[in-house]
Amino acid sequence: MPRRPPPRGGRKAGRASQSRPAGATHPSPPRQSSGKTSSPAARPARPARPARVEKLPIEPMRVHRALARAGVSSRRGAEALIAAGRVTVNGRAATIGEVIDPARDVIAVDGTPVSIEAERVWIVLNKPPGVVTTRRDPAGRRTVFDLVPAHPGLTYVGRLDYLTEGLLLLTTDGAAAHALTHPSREVERTYVATVHGDAHGAARIARVGVELEDGIARPTAVQVRAVPGRARYEFEITLTEGRTHEVRRICAALGLEVERLVRTSFGPVHLGSLEPGASRPLSAREAQVLTAIVNSPPHGRHGTRQRGHQRSR
Repeated sequence: MPRRPPPRGGRKAGRASQSRPAGATHPSPPRQSSGKTSSPAARPARPARPARVEKLPIEPMRVHRALARAGVSSRRGAEALIAAGRVTVNGRAATIGEVIDPARDVIAVDGTPVSIEAERVWIVLNKPPGVVTTRRDPAGRRTVFDLVPAHPGLTYVGRLDYLTEGLLLLTTDGAAAHALTHPSREVERTYVATVHGDAHGAARIARVGVELEDGIARPTAVQVRAVPGRARYEFEITLTEGRTHEVRRICAALGLEVERLVRTSFGPVHLGSLEPGASRPLSAREAQVLTAIVNSPPHGRHGTRQRGHQRSR
């Protein structure tokens, strides 16, 4: 049985910017079809509907970052191109570290103009199970990028593992993706795990804290709901960091067997009724709150420390 660490102090007041709009609730994950329940791996992903995007004005950036966003090369490779004199900005040789405005400046490599999207793209995807959160999979499995339109520099905001499903943000704004997933921002993520075991007893322990091999996990909220007609429970847990497989490890430490795991929210963005494999744009409110989080100063115990944060649940 996991040890019960002493409770910590109250939640920080600085999370107000992440709160959901009035009246919003954490939705339950989409129900599986009636009949015998199959494992997530056995349920094929539904065909994706064409995704829409929410485009927001983009800020000036360094030229090597612009080339990387355009898919010309990596940032390091772009610096090598600049050093070799192969990159021009408005007809003159570019310099390493030079700041350009994608909406106004013309960048060329070896005399060929490079198309750089002058706006930030944001996509909200309901990732199905059995899809990999990566750009390319050596095993040839479907990836999240197969489900959304192609955009140069598109990346994911917080990884979901192969069997975990639910809300996944994708964006061309790499700096925002880094800020939103860094522990210092303490962005809340809510998951609903369908579990077997003593869910109510596990919830009492989890509200105090669960000791894992890489430190104590302290959820900000835990709720339990019985699944009608089944010896199962929905174990809803909210965290403000993204350690590797953290939710599954918490459940294992509490003696719960996970049948299904769905992320239902990330900061102000909620899954709602979005179908598996489908996508939608950010709402104006979601975009406003995400921008406020990205622009806010880091806080919390991770505010001055860097550590890995693009992790699977």
